[in-house]
Amino acid sequence: MNPFDVGFFTENELKNYGFKKVGRNVSIAKNCTIIGLNNISIGDNVRIDGYTTIVANGNGFLNLGSFIHIGGYSLLSVGAGITMEDFSGVSQGVKIYSKTDDYTGNSLTNPTVDPKYTGVTSGEVILRRHVIIGSGTVILPGVTVGEGASVGALSLVTKHLPEWGVYFGAPVKKIKNRKKKLLELEQEFLSQYRDF
Repeated sequence: MNPFDVGFFTENELKNYGFKKVGRNVSIAKNCTIIGLNNISIGDNVRIDGYTTIVANGNGFLNLGSFIHIGGYSLLSVGAGITMEDFSGVSQGVKIYSKTDDYTGNSLTNPTVDPKYTGVTSGEVILRRHVIIGSGTVILPGVTVGEGASVGALSLVTKHLPEWGVYFGAPVKKIKNRKKKLLELEQEFLSQYRDF
């Protein structure tokens, strides 16, 4: 085995590991850390690159649609749930949190403390169809990123983002509208894809 190319788990291997659901043509790098397999559903044509960490233990859930890419070194902290719809994706080093500690000083913090002393904020994070999230972006709990929205690198997303916008910054702000040509390309792609 080449130590510089750890490879990807095969679809058949993944189906035997205890995921809630695994679709067709799924590739997960062998150097990912994934906790809570029974809470993770994966659609078709999904690739998760190396050194990604997914924590879906307890009541958390991860629902991945189809034609999804998760770039390397990303973190999906799934305590209250994360859903990524078809054709959505996150670039390298994206961090998505569905739970976060209270940073005001009114509560104790971290998972070693009894929950009655913490002020954890939680809420499902949803990335709608055709959402793309740029490198190094952080998304906080309870956020829905609307269909077709794109978020530039190194952004901080703390609120819902309306569909078909281009967003950037910390905190994120709308820069302009995003073009919808990709919807035509999706139809063309799917018509050819079904022919295989």
